[in-house]
Amino acid sequence: MKKVLPRRNASKPIGKKRAEILSSLAILLTILTLTFVTGMTYRYNGKTERVSSFAIYKGETEKKEAALMFNVYEGAENVEKILEILRNYSAKATFFIGGIWAEKNSQTLLSITRAGQELGCHGYLHKDHAKLSIEGNKEEIAICSRYVEKVTGQPITLFAPPSGSFGENTEAACKALGMKMILWTKDTIDWRDSDVDLLVKRATKNMASGDLILMHPKDQTVLALPRIIEAYQKEGYELVTVGDLV
Repeated sequence: MKKVLPRRNASKPIGKKRAEILSSLAILLTILTLTFVTGMTYRYNGKTERVSSFAIYKGETEKKEAALMFNVYEGAENVEKILEILRNYSAKATFFIGGIWAEKNSQTLLSITRAGQELGCHGYLHKDHAKLSIEGNKEEIAICSRYVEKVTGQPITLFAPPSGSFGENTEAACKALGMKMILWTKDTIDWRDSDVDLLVKRATKNMASGDLILMHPKDQTVLALPRIIEAYQKEGYELVTVGDLV
């Protein structure tokens, strides 16, 4: 008897093709996901961090304005020099204050307010906020903010996380406290480098509306600041507070 071979299922090639299509789509989706995640990261001190939609890295761009910001945990004498420079150039700035520094330098804190400059919070003990619980974040932010407000009478609504380090708990704490979280557009890295020309270059390269320019009260910053201000003002930028810009 002649053996009858079974008929092949005509749907199998279609099923195989469908599987190949689904596999290709899965690969494409993975590539797009990785691209999106990569695009949502930034580098700080060689460490990859998540970019948050809550954190503010740039101010409004409708007007030709930029903001100078100083994170302060040291350098009371240099803060006074910076205030004088700002006064001479009719420029505004925002000083993000460390709580433990503020308690030892209340007169300098008052000088900032009396000069018409803005104050923000930089945490109490310069901790790594990415590693803190929600309550830990709230405590660091609230203790500092309450003290600064008590001394100066100026409401504190801006928080700059030390070293730019933050996490979901930091965001949750800021939202609970009604604070905006401020990062930066341009980092002079003046805490590490003393080359004045380099600091000026970092602060003024590719100037754009909404720039948030990060500095600290260092000796080299005092020397670089007039040149930075002059460069922005020469291009028609008004230097305003972070609060006005965001």
